[in-house]
Amino acid sequence: MRHINPIRFMGSLALAIALLGGLASEPANAQAKVVQTPYKNPKALVDVFLDDPAKMSAALYWVRSLVNPLVEAPYSMFSEDMSIIVLMHGTEIVTLARKNEERYAEVVQRMRYYADMGVKFKVCGLALQDYHYTAADLHSFVEVTPSAITELMHWQNQGYALISAQIFEKKLSIEDIR
Repeated sequence: MRHINPIRFMGSLALAIALLGGLASEPANAQAKVVQTPYKNPKALVDVFLDDPAKMSAALYWVRSLVNPLVEAPYSMFSEDMSIIVLMHGTEIVTLARKNEERYAEVVQRMRYYADMGVKFKVCGLALQDYHYTAADLHSFVEVTPSAITELMHWQNQGYALISAQIFEKKLSIEDIR
C-alpha cells in the first residue's frame, strides 16, 4: 500500500480548488481582448516548398494573412512601408511557367495581385534547372535567384522574419470541429 503525504496532498488539493475557483469566478459576459499590435517596418520571407503544385492556392493564404491586415485599417500600410518576399523552390514552380498560365490561372492572378502590391516573388535558379525552365519561361513578376537556400540565409541575415508556408490537408470542416 502506498503512503500518501498529507501535507503534499493538501497542497495539491488547495491548488486545484484555487484553479477551479478562478475559472468559476470569471464573469459570464467576459470575452477575449482584441489588441492592435503596433507593427513597424515589417520584413518577411515566406518560404514555399510544396510537394504538389495544386497546394499553391493554399500557400497564397499565408501571403494574404500577412499582407491584408497590414494594408487594411488600422495599419493602412503602403507597399513601401513593408517588405515581403515569397521564395518558391518546390513543385509550385510549374505555376510560374507562362505555358501553364491557363491551368493555374487563379493562382497566377492572385500572385500578380500581390506582386502589384509590392510583394516580390522569387524562384530558386537550381530548382528552375531541375524543371528544365529558364527565366524566359516565367511570368514577368518573377525574379530568379541563384539558390533558395542561399536566399533564405541572405534575407534572414538582413533581418527578415522567416515564415514557412505549411499546407495541410483539411480532413474536417470547421462546422464539424466547432
